[in-house]
Amino acid sequence: MPTTKNAPRTLDAWLKELDGVRLPVDSTQQERVRRAMLDNRRSLRDIADLIQNSPTIALGLLRAANRSSNSLSEPSESLEVALNRLGLKRAESIVSQMPPLGNEPPPQALAQLQLISHHASQQASGLFASRLARLWQEIHWNSLLFLAPFWPLVYAYPHYFEQWERRVLGDGESARRVERELLGVSVIQLGLTVAQRWRLPEWIVQGYRLLGHDRRLLVQALHIAHDNEHPLHQQQMLDADPNLRRWLTQPANSILLANGLAISSHQNWSAPHTLRWQQLTGLYLQVPLGEVQQLIHQHAVSSARQHSVTGLWHPALALIWPWSDCRLRSKQPPKPAKTEPNVWKEQCTRLLATPSPFSNVLQLTECARLALEAGGMSRTLILLADRSQSRLMAQQAVGLVKEAAQLRLDPATSQVLKHLLSKPGQLRLTPANIAKFSALLPGSLKALFPSEHLLLRSIASNERVVMLIVADQGGLEISDNVFQAFGKTAQCIERALATFARKT
Repeated sequence: MPTTKNAPRTLDAWLKELDGVRLPVDSTQQERVRRAMLDNRRSLRDIADLIQNSPTIALGLLRAANRSSNSLSEPSESLEVALNRLGLKRAESIVSQMPPLGNEPPPQALAQLQLISHHASQQASGLFASRLARLWQEIHWNSLLFLAPFWPLVYAYPHYFEQWERRVLGDGESARRVERELLGVSVIQLGLTVAQRWRLPEWIVQGYRLLGHDRRLLVQALHIAHDNEHPLHQQQMLDADPNLRRWLTQPANSILLANGLAISSHQNWSAPHTLRWQQLTGLYLQVPLGEVQQLIHQHAVSSARQHSVTGLWHPALALIWPWSDCRLRSKQPPKPAKTEPNVWKEQCTRLLATPSPFSNVLQLTECARLALEAGGMSRTLILLADRSQSRLMAQQAVGLVKEAAQLRLDPATSQVLKHLLSKPGQLRLTPANIAKFSALLPGSLKALFPSEHLLLRSIASNERVVMLIVADQGGLEISDNVFQAFGKTAQCIERALATFARKT
């Protein structure tokens, strides 16, 4: 393999280098694909479905088909088209000539990058293929192969991938500076050049061209996507710019969105880059951010079930982590929560007082917040439901970022919230059950409470749920004493609501 000393430093040199790299394939998968191609009972669809488990074989066949086709013809946009152009006899010969891995484990860096590609493909298929049914093959194969220009790079120079991952994702260094230092060229420019040279599908070329040269439309769309709390205003801004609206709705953008989601979540689900891709996806689909985040988490879990490999990292594993944690950074232990029994008793006495001492709901919820805090909850969010229970709005917050005060949740996007609003109830999240419920919670709520130990309780007034309390002990396991205090406080709040309702 090449060494760092003689690694290329220009686009032309890298192009020549990567053209000459022959990626290895799993020998078992290679033989399985060969036999399928020799079986005249198998359809092209069957064979393509089998090959998707080996992205290296898919890339080799797509490149071969596009090399052999007329330069004026369109590149094959899916593997079925490539197989049809090559013919199964020639395709089988190409697969036979690929270098097998034998009993060796797959190269770590290559396997990791291809796992990211699998994750991107799952996101693309889940988010976009059903909405663009006629283009599902293009969406699937283009999203899987979008990062293919870098597969030979990480195979030949795995230490570059490791350094980029650690320095850019882990330490937050400038990606452009790290890329120039390691490769001598921009990663985006390299991807575009390789994609054009290999005649990869136009959607892939278009994605790299957008990232490298046509960022104006992308920046405009991100600006509008950021205003996700006001969908009507977003639509008005798009209507005012027909060129941007036409660009945004292009199907080709689906593969860029899917890969943006897969790459950004590879490090941290709550990173700003991840949120921007989620917001842009919501704008593209015309779907609220909370619903988009829930779908993305579910598709990540599906991807992990299908493609996770021991020793490789999949972002779905981090869905059960506190959201502030990053895979490449050390975790900071949370501070223990404090309890103030005397203050807790005082606030609970106020809640239970008759007649109600509160002039308005704000005073009542403030007293409830103080009681929860004194009972040991270092992070608390109290949300009120509107009359139709179609919106939850933050009323009181403590121990959280300032954005928590403006939080708005749509219960329809979360099965957990819908259940808690249907009748008074309580959910206690622990490491034993968080994997089951995490994907069913709004992403914005999880971002506020990066914890594996969390309490959610809904409280009713006049037989209708009017309040939701979310609280934890700063990420620590909730002690029995604090858990009991939380339950008693919730009962006091329910009594206070009933007394206040009679007063008004």
